[in-house]
Amino acid sequence: VQLTESGGGLVQAGGSLRLSCAASGRTFSSYAMGWFRQAPGNEREFIAGISFSGSRSVYADSVKGRFTTSRDNAKNTLYLQMNSLKPEDTAVYYCAADSTSLYVRRTTPNDFDSWGQGTQVTVSS
Repeated sequence: VQLTESGGGLVQAGGSLRLSCAASGRTFSSYAMGWFRQAPGNEREFIAGISFSGSRSVYADSVKGRFTTSRDNAKNTLYLQMNSLKPEDTAVYYCAADSTSLYVRRTTPNDFDSWGQGTQVTVSS
């Protein structure tokens, strides 16, 4: 599975951004996907995940109610809609695939086997 993120950038606090993750290789609708982020000096943290069909999603408490993940299996694309952004959301954002599972059952980086290159999101105060 090859993954490529896009959509990052600089936004003011309270603003919105939508990240995209284009997938190729294995059939996109056959595995779960996740979003992670990593700020300087911090570990990579799970923020959202979605099942193979898009029917189930899970979020970290830090983004619940502000971020929404979705997928369009016909377009082989994963999305992360980020609203009400805060300066503490500043990080490099990564999409990842768990090709061994239809559902998001695990949320540590080691449980995802394919990664995008990351896209920078910077939120100014």
